[in-house]
Amino acid sequence: MRRFRICYPLGILLLFLSGAMLISTVWSLPEGGKDFPAFLWSSLLTAGIGLLFYRLFLPYRPEQFSLMESFSLVTLAWFLAGLFGALPFYFFGLFEGSFLEAFFESISGFTTTGATLIEDVESLPRGLLFWRSFTQWLGGMGIIVLSVAILPRFGFRSPAMFKAELPGPMSERIVPRVAETARRLWLIYLSLTALLTALLYLSGVGFFDSLAHALATIPTGGFSTFNASVGSLQNPAVEIIIAIFMFAAGINFMLYYRLFRGEPGKVVEDEELRFYFFSTSIAILLITINIYPHLAGSLAKSMRQGAFQVISILTSTGYVTADYDTWPHFARALLFLLMFMGACGASTGGGIKQVRLLILFKYAFRELYRLIHPSAVSSVKLGGEPLSEEMMRGVAAFTFFYLLIFAVSTLALCGMGLDLTTAASTAASALGNIGRGLGRVGPLFTYRVIPPAGLLLLSIIMILGRLEIFTVLVLLLPVSKYFNRRV
Repeated sequence: MRRFRICYPLGILLLFLSGAMLISTVWSLPEGGKDFPAFLWSSLLTAGIGLLFYRLFLPYRPEQFSLMESFSLVTLAWFLAGLFGALPFYFFGLFEGSFLEAFFESISGFTTTGATLIEDVESLPRGLLFWRSFTQWLGGMGIIVLSVAILPRFGFRSPAMFKAELPGPMSERIVPRVAETARRLWLIYLSLTALLTALLYLSGVGFFDSLAHALATIPTGGFSTFNASVGSLQNPAVEIIIAIFMFAAGINFMLYYRLFRGEPGKVVEDEELRFYFFSTSIAILLITINIYPHLAGSLAKSMRQGAFQVISILTSTGYVTADYDTWPHFARALLFLLMFMGACGASTGGGIKQVRLLILFKYAFRELYRLIHPSAVSSVKLGGEPLSEEMMRGVAAFTFFYLLIFAVSTLALCGMGLDLTTAASTAASALGNIGRGLGRVGPLFTYRVIPPAGLLLLSIIMILGRLEIFTVLVLLLPVSKYFNRRV
């Protein structure tokens, strides 16, 4: 029964998830509760299985997980969240009895991808609209990080679980205790969500829409309550506010803690943050120049639309304010490349991450330098600190697997009948947790064009991208001899 010890915390996770479903009924009942039965049955079923796991495996609960148990728990937690999170959509009959489509929508939410199969979002009851945004909010900082903050109260802990889920090559701790770190990260996360909700409301957006968009913006998720996304509002002030918060959500959350501790110097000196700001600025400038003639020579409109779409794609949020698929080829190609870059490590964004790209640039230049000076001793430094060869090998390996999965997925989608532009952008969007693509999954379309086999493939890719590949792939290795190793 040792290998099933992770079922105990999974049971606790399902109990929390059932409670989250009931929160959505707060918006369901005032409208007559059309979706209330769907949430009630979903919550009861989720709570029942969660309680079964909790009671059945209580005698086998560990005080601390082994390395492989932590990786297994993280992967299964995301899968189960998507599985049970699909129940409200399924019981409501949103996808005409297709559980696969409901699962895709749910996984897209929890992985903060924002890809959707719903063509008329505005026709949904508010309970389901809130649930879509709430799944992204829960998935943004990570269900596991939330669990690490709470599960120690149930008698066990695991630093590797925190490291396995937190995006980025380095999972720096704010404080020595992992649970306390997770709680402080969630406090920052909650504060940003509340602030954005208030600002959107003061800008003329209704309270429900303000809250729903805040819940989807801070996790860089991208689910909107409008069919045309943020562009439906036709409000430049709202676009600017959301763009600022999307950029802020793409910043390493550890830097916010340093800022709140009164250490602004360390924040300004952060090399990854400066690289993030530089790459964002250059992309905005290039796209603004390129689309300026396309938008009838309106500089203000070109800057606003260009900046919004660059930040939205770079941070993997996926909101749209314009049909960028009609922009010139250069702008579209640049947006496609931005899908791979991503935001900072330890942020809610997806993609390869700015810190990895920065390390790869430095590593490549070091190798060029060694060609000229073979006997020279040089090291790659980040923030003034030398990086280990093990760290750089890990970054290189991650990037290789990332591009390999993208290539294989693109070929598979092309084999299902999709054109190259649609297939490539769909694969990049799913792996980078972006949601929007080009071609037939562009800003004006949903993922309805994807066949069932493609939806299943993309669901797996979204989990791989959200958990940064290694967490999932390591489970496929013959490492049973390490199962008992403590971390």
